[in-house]
Amino acid sequence: MTIPEDIKELLDSEAKRINNPDFIDKDPVQFPRRFSRLQDVETVAFLSAIIAWGNRKMICRDAERMLSLMDNEPYRYIMEEGYEDLDPAMNLHRTFFGRHFQYFLRGMHRIYKEYGSLDAFSAHVKAGDDEAPSWKLVGEMQKIMSDVNDGATCSQCLPVNLDQTALKRVNMALRWLVRDDGIVDMGVWKSIPKSKLFIPLDVHVGNVSRELGLLSRKANDRKSVEQLTSILRTLRPDDPAVYDFALFGIGVTRAGN
Repeated sequence: MTIPEDIKELLDSEAKRINNPDFIDKDPVQFPRRFSRLQDVETVAFLSAIIAWGNRKMICRDAERMLSLMDNEPYRYIMEEGYEDLDPAMNLHRTFFGRHFQYFLRGMHRIYKEYGSLDAFSAHVKAGDDEAPSWKLVGEMQKIMSDVNDGATCSQCLPVNLDQTALKRVNMALRWLVRDDGIVDMGVWKSIPKSKLFIPLDVHVGNVSRELGLLSRKANDRKSVEQLTSILRTLRPDDPAVYDFALFGIGVTRAGN
């Protein structure tokens, strides 16, 4: 597919407009950006992304609450296993409870203990060599998470239907961690090249993409993410995920927000 020139110009202008420092304070990306230690950054990126569904103000409020629970020292909190003292029934965000928080952090404790960082774990499992790094990474993380949680799975933390899921939240976290233009995203990971990132596809991004003729499928699933990202790679093969800013910006403008 060849993207019409007017659509390309719209995508480029919107990406430039939204990808600026003013975006940070209203978005969950603000939370991992508060930290400098790699383990803190990647932990907070994943936790903030995990709860990134619903109203953005609510997401940011609840991400702030999670940081407070960890005394704003996520890596230390994980390694000291402070999460085991939490009430499993504590509501943290919509259908995300203390037990889900504990589940995820137990897995992170194992990963940090054995590999040093999640980026190092990603390199170990060769996620960056895979054609779909985020799905490969999640599959390998699930093995660790399940092993330290008595064989249980937790779809509130990481989707389990990897053949179908769009992995919106994980693809968003990876955009933050991998893209390295130094504006909004942090670029602290080395295990995955930004050329292999996928668009974080949600309802709004999907609707905008269909209106622009970039996506023909109706479902917001893995195949749609692959189709959309493949088309956007024709514009920026080195950095297709930059157009996440554009699709988000167009959607917000059309919604009147």
